[in-house]
Amino acid sequence: MNTKSIFGILLTLVGLVGLIYAGIDFSKGGVAQASFVFLVLGGIFFFAGVSLIRSTKA
Repeated sequence: MNTKSIFGILLTLVGLVGLIYAGIDFSKGGVAQASFVFLVLGGIFFFAGVSLIRSTKA
């Protein structure tokens, strides 16, 4: 596998974990600043990983 695609998969997984953690925190009623940080960073990592995977497919 290409190094870029491995890094893209890693970014996607980290982003997915961040989004899941933020979702669990929001569902428990937590609306702290940390929840928004996990949501934003998870979204950035997830979409960056997905776009990196899509751009390296040949």
